[in-house]
Amino acid sequence: MTLEELFEQPQALPASSGIVRELISSFENDLVSHQEISRMIAADQVLSAKLLRLANSAHYHASRTIATVDQALAMLGFVTVRTLVISSGLTGSFKQVKGFNLEYFWRYSLHTAVVAKWLAGKTQQNLDMAFMVGLMHAIGQLVMHLGMPEQCAELDKTVDPWNERRIDLEKSFFGFDFAMTGAELARRWKFPSEFSEVIAAFPHPQASDPALKTASIIHLAAWFARAQKNALSVEDMSASFPAEIGANLGLSFDTINDEMPSLDELSDGLDILIGA
Repeated sequence: MTLEELFEQPQALPASSGIVRELISSFENDLVSHQEISRMIAADQVLSAKLLRLANSAHYHASRTIATVDQALAMLGFVTVRTLVISSGLTGSFKQVKGFNLEYFWRYSLHTAVVAKWLAGKTQQNLDMAFMVGLMHAIGQLVMHLGMPEQCAELDKTVDPWNERRIDLEKSFFGFDFAMTGAELARRWKFPSEFSEVIAAFPHPQASDPALKTASIIHLAAWFARAQKNALSVEDMSASFPAEIGANLGLSFDTINDEMPSLDELSDGLDILIGA
């Protein structure tokens, strides 16, 4: 099966809601009306309820209760609200993936996202983009497991989806990998081209355009989230740290280990995004 054939499988391409599609299109529209976006979000009871729970969570330290979508836009700003609603819509697009632990997947993805946002802050990159791409970076895994479940199940027996060798084995077995799949999904969902470029480049960012610093950020964030999921010791993490990629960003293992808050602190209140 080729990548094009994968996306021809009707079960492989999840549907996104109208408001999510509208918010994705707003990346290319500087004249988007906040009032119209607010009305659309408010009309979607599930997304608006989740947004208000997020806005009132400990993560955003709101000084007063945020009771409406308009108040959320006023308090958090359009960019943050857009990030939260799109992220919530993405996680809600995949209801069930046979033989795949969605809870583990989204928690790993959320951890990647919050670490990516922190790293973006340390390196003066776009925080919201780093967060959203961090959440999306492995979404190709879901598409592949939905569209070619038997083949993926066979590979799962050899190496689980959280193993660092997984992406290279996928390329060897199938001719494409989950990063390529995720990049194609981002294109089909009409995200800005940079999203697709970063997702495609994150496994080997040193081989990509030097301007794509976000790809290096996602690589480091995914490394950290994977190391935490596998309960690596500090010594093992230090030994496995992608030093060349860190150096390109001006980051060392000691900086990340000593200065970055814990995953619990970084993700405090954001579990709502993944239905927790």
